[in-house]
Amino acid sequence: AVLGELEVSLSKASFTTWFRETFIHSFSNGVVVIGVPDAFHKEWLQNKYHEQILKTLNKLSPTKIKEVKYQIVTKKEFPLKPKPTPSPTVLKKETIEPSLNPFYTFHSFVVGPSNRLAHAAALSVAKAPGKIYNPLFIYGGAGLGKTHLLQAIGNAIKDEKRTLYATCEKFATEFVQALQNGTINHFKEKYRNIDLLLIDDIQFLVGKEGTKEEFFHTFNALYQENKQIVISSDRPPKALSALEDRLVSRFEGGMIADILPPDLETRIAILNQKKKEKNYEVSDEIIEFIAQRVQQNVRELEGALTRLVAMCQLSGEPPTLEKASQIITNSGTPARTRLTFKKIIEEVGRFYGLSFEDILAPKRDKSLAHPRQIVMYLLRHELNLSFPKIGRELKRDHTTVIHGCERIEKEIIQNQGLKQEILLLKSRLYNE
Repeated sequence: AVLGELEVSLSKASFTTWFRETFIHSFSNGVVVIGVPDAFHKEWLQNKYHEQILKTLNKLSPTKIKEVKYQIVTKKEFPLKPKPTPSPTVLKKETIEPSLNPFYTFHSFVVGPSNRLAHAAALSVAKAPGKIYNPLFIYGGAGLGKTHLLQAIGNAIKDEKRTLYATCEKFATEFVQALQNGTINHFKEKYRNIDLLLIDDIQFLVGKEGTKEEFFHTFNALYQENKQIVISSDRPPKALSALEDRLVSRFEGGMIADILPPDLETRIAILNQKKKEKNYEVSDEIIEFIAQRVQQNVRELEGALTRLVAMCQLSGEPPTLEKASQIITNSGTPARTRLTFKKIIEEVGRFYGLSFEDILAPKRDKSLAHPRQIVMYLLRHELNLSFPKIGRELKRDHTTVIHGCERIEKEIIQNQGLKQEILLLKSRLYNE
């Protein structure tokens, strides 16, 4: 009854993701203990749905519920469900393209605060493709695990569903070739007669008018048939300003999840997993040293460890802190990169699909106001420039700069999307 009441008041996606595997574990002296499958569900229900759960329980219970607790329950402890009627044997579906990396699985993906939402959404899609979170849009900087998650979804369901993974660049190249060779019908059949489409780096559609049109129709054809679409990008949908509104609105109509640079604990966990997978003999001290020095990019993080081990194997010497420091210095992966006025404007412009000149132009275009205020905010907080100095550089009155910075500072407290946007921009600024 409680689950039924919650199902009515929540979206289908929210209910399926967070409540499907929960149950009332015990009830005594006004205290209800809810069984949950893992720590992530426990944390999410406590933080996001606690008040709603308590209110619903009191609405249905004849006695007052004073407290709700959440307890992680192993699968063995979960209440038994009726054994389902055996279904007809399902023939294995052939993956359309043999381009999935078998090592990119959910098991090998290290979960931390920076990627937990994206991981949970990807898992939900793999469990029920086409039913919730469609489309799923994952964004984040280079080398943070977007491709890993996309391919993990594909690897999880490729035996049951017709799966196709492709980079946006590959989609564009094949489309142009199909036009040239007169095989456009074959191209459409390939990309539309599937159950799961995984497209990596959708930002490369910018500037490709014909390809954008074809992708729009491909998206619609799959979506109308309830086929799952998963897309990755280096920026959120609203920052893809060079794409048409009709495409962006479709991306925003599903689930949007970001991946940020991992924190220290997650970086250490990533290196330890790599060490375990490859049987590397590297001390915890060296692992922590690398994790502290390489902060922004998982690909570079794993690469530093791989290069260290390779160098030591060639020289026949054991890994040391000195060698690790040498590897990181030679690979050019310092923890922080020096910022400049020009770099901030160029990166913000690239992020929003604008030129350096657009941001500095005197015209008062509404579409330019937000990116300009972001530039002001970053110049103030990352370079510690004074308001008059920023005004002179941007050819604006210093009161305009003050207003722009204050607006972003206030909005960032209330707008989680803007907060993630700025974190992603900072990641890219310091990672290049």
